[in-house]
Amino acid sequence: MRSSFFQRQLEKIYEIFKGDTSKMIIWTGSLGWILSSVAQIGAIFSNKKITPEKKSFLFPQEFMDAVVNIGAFMGFTLLTKKGIQKMATTGKIAPQRVRNFLNKNSIYRNKVGKLDFNLDDVLANHSDKKLKESYEAYKNFATTMGTIGASIISCNIVTPILRNAIASDMQKKYIEMTKNPNAYPEPPRNLKI
Repeated sequence: MRSSFFQRQLEKIYEIFKGDTSKMIIWTGSLGWILSSVAQIGAIFSNKKITPEKKSFLFPQEFMDAVVNIGAFMGFTLLTKKGIQKMATTGKIAPQRVRNFLNKNSIYRNKVGKLDFNLDDVLANHSDKKLKESYEAYKNFATTMGTIGASIISCNIVTPILRNAIASDMQKKYIEMTKNPNAYPEPPRNLKI
């Protein structure tokens, strides 16, 4: 039976994200922010009740919001994911089965937690496949939980703080511009938005 185009695309997406759920969270979260921003900017453009002067102010504001939202989300979640992955690959955090293996082996015991130690390399050709599976499942779980936590912190704490700081600065400049319009160049009157 021939699979449909949609089914083949789903299989490709599955192959990309099956070993790293945290990557899926980061990309779908970013896609959500992008679509939300496009919708917000589109609503400003299509709203006939908003004057061109207000649109010329609102568009840059919404665009900057989009940049801050997407940038803060991706930056914070990627940084957290990388940090947790590094802790897992150095053995700083590991399931008990892997910890037992590392503690019993005198070659690895003193290397655990060091930046140049790579547990992926150690377990790549290890004969105990369950040990490797346990490690990979744990690393995927830890990075996924860390990414979920980072996305929550990013969306609810980091992004609003950054957005409010930028918006406050923009508002001060806008108020200053309205009080002293001669200090700033005249915005184009025939701006079509």
